[in-house]
Amino acid sequence: MAHVRDLTQLPKAHLHLHFTGSMRPSTLLELADKYGVHLPDALTSGEPPQLRATDERGWFRFQRLYDMARSCLRQPEDIQRLVREAAQEDLADGSGWLEIQVDPTSYAPRLGGLIPALEIILDAVDAASRETGLGIRVLVAANRMKHPLDARTLARLAVRYADRGIVGFGLSNDERRGLARDFDRAFAIAREGGLLAAPHGGELTGPASVRDCLDDLDASRIGHGVRAAEDPRLLRRLAERGVTCEVCPASNVALGVYEKPEDVPLRTLYDAGVPMALGADDPLLFGSRLAAQYEIARTRHGFDDAELAELARQSVRGSAAPVDVQQKLLYGIDAWLAD
Repeated sequence: MAHVRDLTQLPKAHLHLHFTGSMRPSTLLELADKYGVHLPDALTSGEPPQLRATDERGWFRFQRLYDMARSCLRQPEDIQRLVREAAQEDLADGSGWLEIQVDPTSYAPRLGGLIPALEIILDAVDAASRETGLGIRVLVAANRMKHPLDARTLARLAVRYADRGIVGFGLSNDERRGLARDFDRAFAIAREGGLLAAPHGGELTGPASVRDCLDDLDASRIGHGVRAAEDPRLLRRLAERGVTCEVCPASNVALGVYEKPEDVPLRTLYDAGVPMALGADDPLLFGSRLAAQYEIARTRHGFDDAELAELARQSVRGSAAPVDVQQKLLYGIDAWLAD
């Protein structure tokens, strides 16, 4: 019988994980109880909710569930717990580096304002990193449903706190709203301040949204990017520029971007030479964490262990991890494969 290597032992970097979405379902139930928040059945059944975000109503429902979960994070200790548990889950899945994405604006009302909220988040990340030994950094994400001036404010703030663990600037929420180019100034501020540009694109809308991220925001990574598979010229461009796509297979299926795990174009991207970093996106709502994404590549797409190791390497190379951390993880990947 062939030796099946354990995917939780494969060292990897996790580059696409949203803050509230990283919460353990059991923690959400405890916090809801603590604050007397009545959660909808979709968040209490123990099963991932049925979501279809490909239409406006479906996306609205997804956002509403996300907002309900976020409303249970009210105190600094809740934030600390969230990050500590996200780190523990990541370590159990073989992650050696985590870049967690957050829009501090959403937490500001309950945590005393924008700057206090960001400082509480960064302190929690620092504490969790020290406690667990996992390297953790932060991507500050603007919301494309809000005014581009809000994004500029966030970009300036992110740059100001770059020495406290912020490595990148993102743009999330429904990509059918708000043009990428409306946010070009915010991304210019972030890039000039040394942050990497990692907007979402090519998830709910097609290849054009990925092109916009490259042309208008000078993205060095794309959140999702899977719909680029529909445009061979765009795939070549991503490959030539070495732009890493943060691909989240379970999320794509949960949100109805693709029908089945087999339909996610992992093989198309891989064969085109587009670097990928598999990510869990929002485990709270999609029901699976990091190692499970590699399991999908193995069982549904026929990636062998050498290819899975290469996916892990691509995640490390696409990260903002310091060179020594990258080297250590890359050695670990080689050792996993040699085992």
